[in-house]
Amino acid sequence: MMLPVTAPRSLKEKQRQEREELILQAAEEVLAEKGYYETSIDEIAARVGIAKGTVYLHFPGKEDLVIAILERNAQAIVELVEATVAIAQSNREKLEAILRFVYGGFFDPGKRHLMQLPYIVMNSAELRRVFVEKKGCMRVKWDRLEALVASILEDGKAAGEFDKTMPTPVMISTFFSLLSPRSFERLIASNQMPVSDYVKHLGRFYFKGIAAIQGE
Repeated sequence: MMLPVTAPRSLKEKQRQEREELILQAAEEVLAEKGYYETSIDEIAARVGIAKGTVYLHFPGKEDLVIAILERNAQAIVELVEATVAIAQSNREKLEAILRFVYGGFFDPGKRHLMQLPYIVMNSAELRRVFVEKKGCMRVKWDRLEALVASILEDGKAAGEFDKTMPTPVMISTFFSLLSPRSFERLIASNQMPVSDYVKHLGRFYFKGIAAIQGE
């Protein structure tokens, strides 16, 4: 059977996609440095070395740039979390791996850009409005992550690792509430506590609450 031949991307299309990626990278850098309101299309264009009008050919406005970055980062985060969970053994280890990934990524200069933008969005009323209006694609990605955590929790209940009497939605909500490294940033810095130690304590706090009661 003949397999369908995928037409190669034209040079023009390849250049367009590469330029779009450079714009997104520059926009993410400026957003991280200056915040949403101080970020300008002029500076993004200057960093890429293109005209301001070229940026608008790819993205109608600053809001669209932010949404595009969020979608790209969300996709990367979900894929990395899935890969991290895949090599863990027990269900508890899988959830601990997610905690380590989020906190390790947030405080790692090389990965922090993936985690930083959601906090910029949450600190801007205007961006929160835009996010709610345009978050369709994002919702799919976060639903995928939520489904992964739900599956781990249900498997843990079935295996006797977690308390079967506790509603899974409550367990999910509580777990996601722990994925807030910005909330603990000052605490980690002031106590000079290694991130790995802090994640260990968070894990103990969570898992002691959902562990199955022995002898049931």
